[in-house]
Amino acid sequence: MKTLLVTGSSGLIGSEVCVYFARELGWQIHGVDNNQRAVFFGPQGDTRWNQQRLQKELPAFQHHELDIRDRAGVLALVQELRPSAIVHTAAQPSHDRAAAIPFDDFDTNAVGTLNLLEAVRQSCKDSPFVHMSTNKVYGDRPNTIRLKELPTRWEYDDPAYANGITEEFSIDQSKHSLFGASKVAGDVMVQEYGRYFGMGTCCLRGGCLTGPNHSGVELHGFLSYLIKCNVEGRLYKVFGYQGKQVRDNIHSLDVARFIHAFVEQPRCGEVYNIGGGRANSVSILEAFELIATISGKQMNYEYVEQNRAGDHICYISDLSKMKAHYPGWDITKTLEDVFREIYEATIGKSRK
Repeated sequence: MKTLLVTGSSGLIGSEVCVYFARELGWQIHGVDNNQRAVFFGPQGDTRWNQQRLQKELPAFQHHELDIRDRAGVLALVQELRPSAIVHTAAQPSHDRAAAIPFDDFDTNAVGTLNLLEAVRQSCKDSPFVHMSTNKVYGDRPNTIRLKELPTRWEYDDPAYANGITEEFSIDQSKHSLFGASKVAGDVMVQEYGRYFGMGTCCLRGGCLTGPNHSGVELHGFLSYLIKCNVEGRLYKVFGYQGKQVRDNIHSLDVARFIHAFVEQPRCGEVYNIGGGRANSVSILEAFELIATISGKQMNYEYVEQNRAGDHICYISDLSKMKAHYPGWDITKTLEDVFREIYEATIGKSRK
């Protein structure tokens, strides 16, 4: 039986990958998580419920309480398991939070990634390694693209970006936030291990990764948190750009499906911008309208005339490279699908 090692297994993407590889492919799953999200974000970021769900629903799942900053622990676990593939989703994921905890942020995102890469190189060099990176590696450089203001959103006003931002976009000489910088370090190291050691590695530079199993908080988890605020009637704060900032949203299932495609046909040191693409793009104002049509409740929000440091005004992923390398993959969950699933999950949790 093939084995999969997933770090951050209680998080949104990690848990989706665990379920997909266990149920659809019949793999044995080893999840690594220590609920650090609750430390970073408080009780609302707690993911123990998701760990317990995996342990209850997946007979092929085994949980490992391990911090990826524990180098000896990581080396020992990978040596013991020698997994068939590794999916690394564990991270400190907030660019706002990183400034308050710079050592924790860098040690988790950069050093933790290096710990895993070296463990894999030493024990199972031929096993594909998938790293969940972020579009924040581009820093605020996307904000230099010429934009036009529409009634409900900002939009690219340069035909070169009609399909979004490609992997050729520069990550250099821009303001990243400390989170973006630590993720750059991990991202480049994943590429280097692929190219230097000939390992099958890839970085998935995610846009807004979302879905019903997201423990969204104000500092991370755009749609999950927005929809939670709508359902509970809580105040949602809009930070700058008139609420017209745009994100492309991809369902965690479609991320898991792409990871499967890469694991089946790995490449060395690749980079992919993974997001919902133009069809699944939405501004905050547009998101307010869409959730209101689903829930029947208007959004309670407050505008703050101060954008977040390094935040993108408009970010849409160009999916051309992903589709060219893996033509069997495409987006299967529409924007409305995503909204409805998160809404129904949020309603379900509020009734418990």
